Amino acid sequence: MGTLVDLLRSADKDNISVIIPGNEPLMVSHLTLEHHIKSCQQQLANLGIFPGAAVSIALPNSLEFIISFLASAWQRGIAAPLNPAYKQDEFEFYIDDLGATAVIVPRGAHEKDSPAVRAARKYEAAVVECYWSEDQMMFDVKEKGKLDSSEAMHLNEPHVDDIALVLHTSGTTGKPKAVPLTHKNLIGSMEDNICQTYSLQSADRTMLVMPLFHVHGLVASFLSPLRAGSAIIIPSRLIPAFWTDFALYGATWYTATPTLHKVLLSFRQPEKMPYVRFIRSCSSPLSQQLLMMLEERFAAPVLEAYAMTEASHQITSNPLPPASHPPGSVGIPRGDIKIRIVGVEGGEVASGDEGEVCVRSPAVMTGYLSNPEGNASAFTGDGFFRTGDYGKRDEDGYLYLTGRIKEFINKGGEKISPVELDSVIARHHAVAEIVSFAIDDEMYYQDVGVAVILKDGETMSAKDLQKWMRERVAPHKIPKKVWFPAEIPKTATGKLQRKLVAEKMVREEE
Repeated sequence: MGTLVDLLRSADKDNISVIIPGNEPLMVSHLTLEHHIKSCQQQLANLGIFPGAAVSIALPNSLEFIISFLASAWQRGIAAPLNPAYKQDEFEFYIDDLGATAVIVPRGAHEKDSPAVRAARKYEAAVVECYWSEDQMMFDVKEKGKLDSSEAMHLNEPHVDDIALVLHTSGTTGKPKAVPLTHKNLIGSMEDNICQTYSLQSADRTMLVMPLFHVHGLVASFLSPLRAGSAIIIPSRLIPAFWTDFALYGATWYTATPTLHKVLLSFRQPEKMPYVRFIRSCSSPLSQQLLMMLEERFAAPVLEAYAMTEASHQITSNPLPPASHPPGSVGIPRGDIKIRIVGVEGGEVASGDEGEVCVRSPAVMTGYLSNPEGNASAFTGDGFFRTGDYGKRDEDGYLYLTGRIKEFINKGGEKISPVELDSVIARHHAVAEIVSFAIDDEMYYQDVGVAVILKDGETMSAKDLQKWMRERVAPHKIPKKVWFPAEIPKTATGKLQRKLVAEKMVREEE
């Protein structure tokens, strides 16, 4: 099956692997990309990055991110991508939770004393800036921290069972769970699942829409195309010229959340639309109306998929034509992926009946890091991962998701823990009681709502709270709606149910 080192070994070395659009677009061949990764792997070895060392990567979508990620994994380090828009408290949690040895940041971040730099300093992680010197990417250690470079490490060759990537996923317990994904997990997901499902070939090119700190962007938009020997087009940001660039650089497909599909629909298309082989949708539910709009506008099949970080991304997907891709379904599994729908008694239910979706495959993690309690409840006795989603399968095996057991908020594919938000807002001096919950949203599928009870004598507006939170959480976690009820409803037994609170707040507003 191989490791991430094998991503480029089977590719035609002269083929383009990465395209950076611009006035003078950068075209990077597979051979050149391999050269940059090996050079940076050697630099990491010289810095003392050892097998199992966690390397946090706080970079935007860029060639620098791709090189840093693969160089870390090739050196047998653990790549840990982080949202570069995080605030200091958020960086601190993730850096501390993994005991990161180093944090890679953009050039100039140290001089600006960025939130990532301050967080790295607090936990003695080395601060490493990346920059270009002529045509060579370089790492520059600004603060050594606990990094021991007194004796350079050897270049390492990763093993299939080495942890290559750790991402955190929010749960209902408040503390995000660390998901370790091995080289074997990732290769299994991209090769046996994504590449085959969409028949990815070297002639394909994809426009990168999703952030690379998200498993959707990492596995579907970045690693899988490389595995197929095809190219990734990496715009610095989403711009109205998206479709012009799509045609100019020969893209054939893209994958995104429904929220981003709506944004792309709003962009002006060129007079002659480029050929789009297929469009993939994942990370939150796709409405039938949006699916039909996309297919009509772009004359391409829109294939909805179902994925989780714990499964190295894709679990099921609708197949390419001429096979059916019924609206509302998230498709079928393929390869070694096994799906089971489990009822309340723990047994598999009949076709058409609803239950919890459980999955087993070589791409599924073996367990959360340092979380025996979470692992005990995350798997069935025979090794199926319990997704926390309700669903059912039709007679043809197509999966339909019908609801969520877990309480996290799914904002455009970004999973937000309401317990985490409760913890942040509870620190405000005026807050006596707080409950965060999901509210329906036309653009994002869900957004953040909060109900706040203030301490006696205190006053606060929704804008006051939103402004206060902007200093403490990433922008996507800022609540869209804030209620100040006289009391927060509870069940007859005194238990808090977020769904009950949300329903009452919305109902009273109407």
